[in-house]
Amino acid sequence: MPTNQQRREAERRRLQRQLEERRSREAARKRTTLIASIVGTVVLIAVIAVVVILATNNSGKKPPAAASKGSPSDTVSSPSAAPSSPKITTPTAACAKPPKGNSASFEGVTVTGAKNLKHAPIVKSVSQQAPTTLQCQDLVVGTGKEATPTSTVSVQYLGVLYKNGTQFDASWSHGGKPISFSLTGVVPGFTQGIGGAGKVAPMRVGGRRIMILPASLGYGSTANGSIPANSSLVFVVDLTSVTG
Repeated sequence: MPTNQQRREAERRRLQRQLEERRSREAARKRTTLIASIVGTVVLIAVIAVVVILATNNSGKKPPAAASKGSPSDTVSSPSAAPSSPKITTPTAACAKPPKGNSASFEGVTVTGAKNLKHAPIVKSVSQQAPTTLQCQDLVVGTGKEATPTSTVSVQYLGVLYKNGTQFDASWSHGGKPISFSLTGVVPGFTQGIGGAGKVAPMRVGGRRIMILPASLGYGSTANGSIPANSSLVFVVDLTSVTG
């Protein structure tokens, strides 16, 4: 039978084990808390760094430009402005008079159905020599409101490459409805050919016109979709309304 001293010694060892276990559990809890705190701090620093990087990158970006027009798409927009709009250094020529029949040939461009504004014209073009100025011929002379270079207009149009007649754009291909845009936001030759510049008289509502644009009045040395760099362009434009 254990003596009182043995019982006390056994109780002392039991209490000592309990104390050591309690200390061990407390140390483990502190380690877990410390690790969680370190991980949380690292995550917070990483999040802050990402936010700072994104904010820095976004502050240096410019808003995206309007989508440039090069080929027909499901949503038709007007011929977008060239990256930089060159100034005209040579005078433009007055528009040629309308043809007598329903077809026209002008500076290497042939238009069939020239005077039928209810349907898209058929345009062919073959030219080895690029124009240096805006060239134009009225197919139908309008009698309605006159456009200006700052007008908002509604038009039907078809565009082909001057050198080979490859079509790159046409409002007629998307429901046949006119589209509207400001003449201040398109390529310079489009603005001048419709709104008038130099010797070119502005179009009037109800008119149809061939416009041959040198590359300097189109997209210049920048390729634009299916339009190669330094391309002369042909547009046949019907003016359906003018605002402003």
